[in-house]
Amino acid sequence: MELNIRRLNDEDYSTLVKWWDAWPKWQAPTKDFLPNLGFIVEKNNIGIVAGYLYTSNSKVGFLEWVISNPEYRESDRKDAITLLIQAVEQVLKDQGFKYAFTMGRNKSLINMHKQLGWTVDEDPSHEIVKIL
Repeated sequence: MELNIRRLNDEDYSTLVKWWDAWPKWQAPTKDFLPNLGFIVEKNNIGIVAGYLYTSNSKVGFLEWVISNPEYRESDRKDAITLLIQAVEQVLKDQGFKYAFTMGRNKSLINMHKQLGWTVDEDPSHEIVKIL
């Protein structure tokens, strides 16, 4: 069976929270922290990887909160991640955006972005958030 990608819906959030909770050092963002636009890659109705796309009034879109199913260990896992990233790139292009941006600390995911032609700043950054 082949990989499929679709938009995330409200029912997917509980599944993604389970994925975030299963990964060490990850904490699930609250639902109101996430944008309305996100995507999930599936195979045989099993979710493999998902991510959210923040857009702005600039020419940049932000791919964030990429998370994978910790129980999915098939050989096409990397293909699913690649599909997610490339689909987000295409959505941004189709909507007239010029730049795709993301932040991350997972070395495998960073390397995948490099392989897809993304520029990776080698100096670490920190997420800085304040609840208002």
